Amino acid sequence: MKNIVMAASVTAQKRRSSSLIKLDWISDRYPSKRRTVSAVQLFSLIMLIMLLTACKLQHEYEAALVLSDIAAGAAPTRLKSVTAKPSRTTVTFPAAGRLVGGDLYLSDQKPLAGLLLLPGAAEKGKDDPRLQAFANSLARARFAVLVPDLEGFRSLQVSSGDIAGTADAFAWLAARSDLSPQGRAGIFSFSYASGPAILAALEPRAGRVSFLMAVGGYYNLKDVLTFFTTGYYRQKGRWRYMEPNSYGKWVFVLSNVSRLSDPLDRQLFQQAAKRKLADLNAPVHDLAARLTPEGKRLYDFLQNRDPARAPALLDRLPDPIRREIRALNLAEHDLTRLKARVILIHGYDDDIIPYTESVALSSSLPHGLARLYLVYGLQHVDLEPRIIDKFRLWRAISALLREREDA
Repeated sequence: MKNIVMAASVTAQKRRSSSLIKLDWISDRYPSKRRTVSAVQLFSLIMLIMLLTACKLQHEYEAALVLSDIAAGAAPTRLKSVTAKPSRTTVTFPAAGRLVGGDLYLSDQKPLAGLLLLPGAAEKGKDDPRLQAFANSLARARFAVLVPDLEGFRSLQVSSGDIAGTADAFAWLAARSDLSPQGRAGIFSFSYASGPAILAALEPRAGRVSFLMAVGGYYNLKDVLTFFTTGYYRQKGRWRYMEPNSYGKWVFVLSNVSRLSDPLDRQLFQQAAKRKLADLNAPVHDLAARLTPEGKRLYDFLQNRDPARAPALLDRLPDPIRREIRALNLAEHDLTRLKARVILIHGYDDDIIPYTESVALSSSLPHGLARLYLVYGLQHVDLEPRIIDKFRLWRAISALLREREDA
């Protein structure tokens, strides 16, 4: 989440006032001892309310500090001035049948909860400077932040194989009582990683996932692919159009190129994706002309601009690609089994995954499980919000911080 602008400040002023609490409603028939007990109880209740109010104000102030720190990246902030720089150490753990590395971020205070952070389809993966700054901000908020080095996310090839790796990484984090007190831990995911994150939370091998937070996630992968290629998405049953960012389309290609049977097709699509990710306007017609019939079916889907034709073209994709889509498609899984509390953030103007995906995901979850925050100015994970949207983001971060105490 780069360029998040959060100009939030919370001030609490102490107001001094004197008031006389009259207990005339206590009848004379009550003995003096009873009146004394009632007065003590009333005083205790007032003190409790004052304490809870103070705690809430402190919590909301901390949420503003954390969001401001996220916005600033590596730049100085109030939060940085009052906390030590978190440590970043390399750890290894078993995942999907092999040893996997990762970065663990810790503040100098005892963690209140563990947090598995998934970067989505980012070429630098855990080594992306923006992700590292984000992880530091969360560590300053007393999360033990683990960023696993899962190959799929780093190589822009998100796949269903990442589900098991995510589940195992989370299980390792949650089992560490020094990192996840009382097993309190959750998963924070960006973009395409939200699918594997939610599906991993359904895996018994992951154990108990207390909470999930997803930024720019998806629900129906077929609808997302239709938007990738045509720019059309459904809003309350009606087609809407927004110019799509072709980045998502070519990440999909890289994620599935290995599932093509012909080596020539694989080579040609890799070359095409390399061109397009460097320059989305780069021509690839010369490469497309050399594709086999199987590769041509994938190319026809990518070139389609008519949403009405998308379902048929999806059905014509090679079988291994269609199986992979089904495996990652949340709409084809039973999400009613999910127990984790879910916080969803999405931008109305997201041009990679439309915001309607998070709306659909929220609606598909058990009642009361999800909190949805929709904002203007959030283009996928890059943010320049209005004032009201800053407030909504502040509420979302506040909800995340509350998960440190909720078991």
